[in-house]
This record gives sequence, C-alpha cells and structure tokens, in this order.
Amino acid sequence: MTRILFWLALAFLVLMALRSKVKDIVQPGPTARPAAPPAEVEAEAMLCCVHCGVHYPASETVSAKGRDYCSAAHAGLA
Repeated sequence: MTRILFWLALAFLVLMALRSKVKDIVQPGPTARPAAPPAEVEAEAMLCCVHCGVHYPASETVSAKGRDYCSAAHAGLA
C-alpha cells in the first residue's frame, strides 16, 4: 500500500512541476525578462583560397601577385 501512495505522490509532484513550467512558458511571470529583439548581423563576403580552395572571410585575406590566399604560408607557395 505504501508503494502505491509513494508512486501517486511522485506522479502528483511531477505533474505539478510540468504544469508550472508550461504556465511560465505560456504566461511569463513578473520576474521573466522580455525577449531582446535579434541583433541584425551583417554578413561578410567569403573568398576562396587559390591554393587549397578553403573559403574564409574577406577580412582575413592575404593577397599576393593579385590573388587571394587564406594564409601567408599559402601565399608563399605561389
């Protein structure tokens, strides 16, 4: 009999916890912060390394002999 009461009490506690979480999701409480609007992220141009073919951000380019490379080592191999 005590096992049945234990399982019933446990099920009741789990249901109450789930109900509380669902209630917070549907109606945030006073302590919940409003969601911040997503920041606009400007995409950066991607370039392709002439030597290995890896794509990398344009801000990290290494130029040599009029071509773009992903690193100084690859620019030196040209």
